[in-house]
Amino acid sequence: MLREMVLSFIGSGNMAEAMIRGLIARQLMPPENIVAAGPRRERGRELARQYHVRWTQDNSAAAREADILVLSVKPQVLPKVWPEIKSYLKEELLVISIVAGARISTLSQNTGRTQIVRAMPNTPGQIGKGMTVWTATDAVPSVRRTQANAILGALGEEIFVGDESYLDMATALSGTGPAYVFLFMEAMIDAGVHMGFSRHVAEKLVLQTIEGSVAIARESKRHPAVLRNRVTSPGGTSAEALYQLEKGGLRTVVSKAIWAAYQRSKLLGDMSEGKKA
Repeated sequence: MLREMVLSFIGSGNMAEAMIRGLIARQLMPPENIVAAGPRRERGRELARQYHVRWTQDNSAAAREADILVLSVKPQVLPKVWPEIKSYLKEELLVISIVAGARISTLSQNTGRTQIVRAMPNTPGQIGKGMTVWTATDAVPSVRRTQANAILGALGEEIFVGDESYLDMATALSGTGPAYVFLFMEAMIDAGVHMGFSRHVAEKLVLQTIEGSVAIARESKRHPAVLRNRVTSPGGTSAEALYQLEKGGLRTVVSKAIWAAYQRSKLLGDMSEGKKA
């Protein structure tokens, strides 16, 4: 369903590359039907060499060809992009946005199109292990939704939601989530080094521990609290460590951090609509 389409990316950063890689690896689109637009010539040449896609520094040229247009720029770049592409968009264009905070109303107003998909992927999509939450306007027909599903699925797993408000929640939980995990990993590694492990050994211990824990959680399908209780013996080392984590307010701090990210995501959406902070 995608092989006859021309897919153009406005913005050719890491997430755009991840989508390109996934689409080509799954043979969903021929490389010559993919256009990557971005300001850096060396970046465009790198994508063309590695994936055999077409590239351009001209956003209007990429927009003119597109049957499906993916907006994959930084939020602050969008105001510059609109005047470069709006006059060149096809009538039945499908617009897919992975721009944080950019609401459907903003996307529709500035493109003049009604077939809009808004998505929030996360950085593990760069290795095909991502989690993407997405929604679509009522104007997007079923065939287009299937195409959007395939494109976003190239990043890993995806979930469709019927209400756009869930996108801000997803931004705080899964979109920003890798940063929380990396910080926790960093803290564990530093503790290992403090005890006397080399950094190399500490990193290996922590990475495998987290990977294995996630695998158990997936395969067992049990609540994390059940799994935690199974490895916590009365009076043991796990019990003592967990006591200190709870005493330090780990749950509260994590909850507050995610809530703050959620509020920030909503604020970015207000700003994209021209509302004052």
